Amino acid sequence: MSEIPSLLAGYENADPLPTTYNADGKSLTNIPGPRSAAYDDFPKPIDSSNNGFDFHIYYIPTAPEEAKYAAELHERIRREFPELRIYRLWDKPVGPHPVPMFEVNVFTPHQTGTLFAWLAVNRGPLSVLIHPNTDDAFRDHTELATWMGKPWPLNTRPLKK
Repeated sequence: MSEIPSLLAGYENADPLPTTYNADGKSLTNIPGPRSAAYDDFPKPIDSSNNGFDFHIYYIPTAPEEAKYAAELHERIRREFPELRIYRLWDKPVGPHPVPMFEVNVFTPHQTGTLFAWLAVNRGPLSVLIHPNTDDAFRDHTELATWMGKPWPLNTRPLKK
């Protein structure tokens, strides 16, 4: 098993961080520094040549209220975020996804954070699988994935190299 690289590589000779607290008495004081490149560009190994992240929004078609909500959410995302790539509303499981869903692709870190925040308050009863796109689809859909709502078991066999 390979060793996990340190996230502090490059900071070995940095000044120690302050241990003082801000006026709220809870949050730590940070040293002003340069803006992180991650605000503007996806970190490696994310490959943004096609799109950086996929948002898969799941629904149960046999639950009428949920299917209606999914259709409305799909339309609302198309209207509110026309710059994103939004796929059709599937009525059956597709690929590794165990239930019907639709997919939304984002192309920048700014779009990723915006859609994430928007879905946090607007996804309703639906679950959302969010994953980056690297050169490893299996890892993208498992280890690197994040869920909003109930996680669903994926059929990962087609994703393995």
